[in-house]
Amino acid sequence: MSDLWWAAALSLVPWVELRGAIPVAVAVGHPPVVSFAVCTAANLLVVPVGWAFLDWCYARWLSRWPWVGRQVERVRRRGEGYVRGYGVVGLALFVAVPLPGTGAYAGTLLGWLLGVPKLRAWGAVALGVVGAGVLVTAVSTGAVAGFRWLVR
Repeated sequence: MSDLWWAAALSLVPWVELRGAIPVAVAVGHPPVVSFAVCTAANLLVVPVGWAFLDWCYARWLSRWPWVGRQVERVRRRGEGYVRGYGVVGLALFVAVPLPGTGAYAGTLLGWLLGVPKLRAWGAVALGVVGAGVLVTAVSTGAVAGFRWLVR
């Protein structure tokens, strides 16, 4: 059970999130449904906490650091077309693509930067996180099964 907590904690790490957490949980032997549920629930915590953090800290302190500004612009450039073209559905799709830089952190930041109303952005990011979780779980179960078959 403690390794499931580690997987949940791993889903809170930026740039790792579900892409790393679910495969780890499945690889150590947890059922895919449990791995999906625990890691996705933990990753969803990023959305309200991240939004509150941005509201409170970005203009006051974070915007003064050049490194932070470059990261924010990178997220804006990467995802702005999704949101401008497809609205909250685009934001959900941006988050659902399980690639580095497109998870709950980036989606929350993108929604916040582009002025998407809070509850709509939260819902879109949550839908994207669930979609990414489904995709990663499907790939993880197939990859782990394939690896076990090769090892035999």
